[in-house]
Amino acid sequence: MSQHEMTVGPEGYLATPVSSRGVVLPSKGEGLVMGKVVPEQQAIDEAARRLLNAKNPTIFPGPLVLWAWNEQAMQEAKVIKALAKAIPAKLIPIPDYRPKYPKIVPEKEINPNHPNLTIW
Repeated sequence: MSQHEMTVGPEGYLATPVSSRGVVLPSKGEGLVMGKVVPEQQAIDEAARRLLNAKNPTIFPGPLVLWAWNEQAMQEAKVIKALAKAIPAKLIPIPDYRPKYPKIVPEKEINPNHPNLTIW
């Protein structure tokens, strides 16, 4: 199996899982940059470079950081807040990763191909 390198563009809209293309999770002390395992410091440098050069830098802290469930989470939250202030970047909290499916209103969304409406 050949090494898969992630590309920017339409592939991102409906990409095949990178795990099926040979991308593996990095070990301790390593990071993942565009599908390649690199030393941790190189991954941090790349993330910093991309945040500083971004048109609209945005950080999405997740539930492991948002909820003060241990001392490490509280420390990470302070670091992320300081990072966002230093860049400056927008912070958009993601308190829960589970998808929220909107309620279907048939009168508003008449679509014969919609699975929920087809079942009805």
